[in-house]
Amino acid sequence: METHRTAAGPARVIPVHAGDLKARAQAAAAVASTHAAGVDRDARFPAEAFSEIRKQRLLGIMVPEALGGEGASLADVVDICYALGQACASTGMIYAMHQIKMGCIVRHTKASAELERILRLVATDQLLLASSTTEGQGGGNVRASEAPVMREGERISLERKATVISYGVAADGIVTTARRSPDAAPSDQVLIVFLKSSYTLEPLVGWDTLGMRGTCSEGFTLRAKGTTDNIVPDPYEKIHAQTMVPFAHLTWGAVWAGIAAAATGRAQAFIRNAARHANGQLPPGAPHFTSAVTSLRTLRGLLASSLRSYELAMHDDKALSSLEFQSMITLTKVEASELAATTVMSAMRACGLSGYRNDSEYSIGRHLRDVLSSPIMINNDRILANLATPSLMTPLPTTISG
Repeated sequence: METHRTAAGPARVIPVHAGDLKARAQAAAAVASTHAAGVDRDARFPAEAFSEIRKQRLLGIMVPEALGGEGASLADVVDICYALGQACASTGMIYAMHQIKMGCIVRHTKASAELERILRLVATDQLLLASSTTEGQGGGNVRASEAPVMREGERISLERKATVISYGVAADGIVTTARRSPDAAPSDQVLIVFLKSSYTLEPLVGWDTLGMRGTCSEGFTLRAKGTTDNIVPDPYEKIHAQTMVPFAHLTWGAVWAGIAAAATGRAQAFIRNAARHANGQLPPGAPHFTSAVTSLRTLRGLLASSLRSYELAMHDDKALSSLEFQSMITLTKVEASELAATTVMSAMRACGLSGYRNDSEYSIGRHLRDVLSSPIMINNDRILANLATPSLMTPLPTTISG
């Protein structure tokens, strides 16, 4: 923070992060871009990018200032995800997943001394937190847990067969869902924060995929021990609806929009270069570039609108639990993923063979492979099926403005 004295008299406090976050994000994105091809080729964690992200102190920006952070907003995080997504999709997605967990802890700690200690460590030591919400036969159904929390007095333990823990080996901690107790229903869940010294990971499933290769989303048996203080106080049902889903769909969407923007940028460079060498005549793929620009604009508008809606409702429990809001924020994921994939495909067609080739400066192969993960991360078919009945109960709008 900086204090500035105005001509009117009393000093006013201005948060400096608002002005320099963009520059810090761009510095991290520059490093991520340099190593993106190697991260993709070798399916390795983007270590260089996260070294710079730590140097720029971007991991703890949402931690409240009272706990050593910067009190940054979700909008700040979304913009950073967009910048990183343009540079390296895996870097952007890992950063997004970390900040989703940070949002859940920050918004639901309720002055827990242990969780506040962890937040301070994230801010001071720039810890990277991984997510474990996918488990066993349930797959992408994150609202059901198989493994229960075992309790002995204040001590707890958990053994969980997590089919996906993205960047689990590289993380400094894991935030995981679990059944509240052995006799609890699968949907009666809690969210627990464990630091690396409190758990072990035993490999279960590898990670050899078409895209998003650098997220290193292997599966593990997670064995963790801690105390009841490691459990986030609010029930996961509330955390999921009020924070997890909105943060996930907006930050993921920003990463996908970043991929789409990078692909569209390459298409623009290709069209300009082709026109220069043809006395101003546009190449046959030019109309597809127009399509890419149009769908990218729609995608950015969708995310901006959904972000504004969430910011207006985020402290209103009634508004957040409404069917209208939950449907809107959930469908944001579906629409953003489809628009991002459409945009990248249009950019590919704009570039033609130059976009299709892996050895071309206009190659869009990596962008297309990465963005094709978007409809699969919490499968769009699952989302649409789950929303079918609620949608029938929602009145259709009678005006354009809502």
